[in-house]
Amino acid sequence: MEFIQQNILTIAIAVISGVMLVWPGLRRVGNDLNTTQATQLINREDAVIIDVRDSHEYAAGHLPDARNIPLKDLATRAGELESLKDKPLLLVCASGVRSGQACAQLQKLGFAKLNNLDGGVHAWEKAGLPIKRGSKKK
Repeated sequence: MEFIQQNILTIAIAVISGVMLVWPGLRRVGNDLNTTQATQLINREDAVIIDVRDSHEYAAGHLPDARNIPLKDLATRAGELESLKDKPLLLVCASGVRSGQACAQLQKLGFAKLNNLDGGVHAWEKAGLPIKRGSKKK
């Protein structure tokens, strides 16, 4: 008990740090899918792939048939996705962080079938799945 009283500030910092590390995982929106699950969603349910990376990242390599709507433009360009509200969407970025944020934004706009590629394009490439180069689809 004496240890706790003498080190209350250190213990408080440790507890707050732990909560801050866990908090983002508790707030996740959408389903986190691995590459196999994402491939099944694309093939079985005709999911629409939305790449939320910047255009230069997209041009360097993206999933086949992915549409590029950068996260910073998502709010203003969400109207382009309005007709897809009832379709499954697979949101993709480099690692899965920005696409998770995009899921949260789209959920607020009424999209229900949101999925996040866990590990992003890096995981997709690591799994040996096809990547397209260039910036054709926007």
